[in-house]
Amino acid sequence: MLDHGMPPGALDGIRIIDLSTIMMGPLAARILGDLGADVIRIESLAGDSSRNGQPSRHAGMSGLSLNLQRNKRSIALDLKQPEGRAAALDVMRSSDVVVSNMRRSALDRLGLGPGDVRAVVPQLIYCVANGFGSDGPYAGLPAYDDAIQAGSGLAWLVGQVHGEPGYLPSIVADKVCGMAVAQAVLAALIHRLRTGEGQTIELAMLETMVAFNLVDHQRAHTFDPPLGEFGYDRLLTPYRRPFRTADGWAGIIPYTDQHWHDFFTMAGLPELVHDPRFVNHNARIAHVDELYRLIDEVAPTLTTEEWLRRCADLSIPAMAVLDLSRVEDDPHLAAVGLVQHVEHPSEGAYRHVRDGVRFERSPMGLRRHAPRIGEHTREVLSQAGWAPDRIEQLLASGGARQAPPADRGE
Repeated sequence: MLDHGMPPGALDGIRIIDLSTIMMGPLAARILGDLGADVIRIESLAGDSSRNGQPSRHAGMSGLSLNLQRNKRSIALDLKQPEGRAAALDVMRSSDVVVSNMRRSALDRLGLGPGDVRAVVPQLIYCVANGFGSDGPYAGLPAYDDAIQAGSGLAWLVGQVHGEPGYLPSIVADKVCGMAVAQAVLAALIHRLRTGEGQTIELAMLETMVAFNLVDHQRAHTFDPPLGEFGYDRLLTPYRRPFRTADGWAGIIPYTDQHWHDFFTMAGLPELVHDPRFVNHNARIAHVDELYRLIDEVAPTLTTEEWLRRCADLSIPAMAVLDLSRVEDDPHLAAVGLVQHVEHPSEGAYRHVRDGVRFERSPMGLRRHAPRIGEHTREVLSQAGWAPDRIEQLLASGGARQAPPADRGE
């Protein structure tokens, strides 16, 4: 534990079991841990690919894992062994929430599915986050981010702009669905607070991402029959992009009527203020290609800094294009301390990326550095009521793993 006098988080006293792998489930559990929950990560003896990717200083402690697994304790179990399963079930008995992205069939084979666990702990909230809803023909299929980007229509949307389907260069489906898992768990915790009832939550990635994509693109197809073509034209034009300035790139985003009036005047195009193509929002959407081409043509006349200054004076949204590899050079992000240099007991100096949310009374923050695989096995099993000799027998049998003491020189 870090000792920095941080007040308890909003979920202080809530215990979460993170029985998940890769990105979606671990991110959801990390959010809950950042909110102050005691998160116990039950993982395999070897860890998953997010643990074992490169680069890393030590095995199982990848750069991705240092931020993804923070604010958690780790217990490493072989769940296929009866004693490993028994250990997991005993840890769950004293918990409030289980989050898993294992397929239901695999959970049921292990005897650790929602039905098995909630039969023992009825007040438990058990969230199963899978690729597809259990009552559809895709139920049980494997799902990774790229497959969900394809199946959810996100890759198709990219194709509407660039001519052929493509993936966003981000694990966006896993991350969006991870946030949705955290939201669902928080709602279930409020329900239990009011009623005392636990429940099983099913979160389907495909359905979550299709609904996410339809928020802005369904538009005319909200009506039956449709009142126009599918999609939001403003987002589907190839001219919606950062614009090349005299010395770089900038996102210049006039939006309201006033923004456009001011922009046309500033850009030396006052005759366009009353042009019927651009006079209001709906007219501009109908002529969005022409509109954005105008910005494209005038953007190179000024430097990025000049555009930012002029747009700021007129309250027109504008941002320089951020090179993510130079995030710490951004003056605003530096001032708010988004990236913080901290010291891990075994991995040394690393960059901690804090959450973008701030609470006045119950702060989110770094309470625990990311654990090594099985770092807390003895501690957690002892808290679950296991006697020391039983814990040692499990470790000796290969049914569990305890990480050795942290040593940067290993």
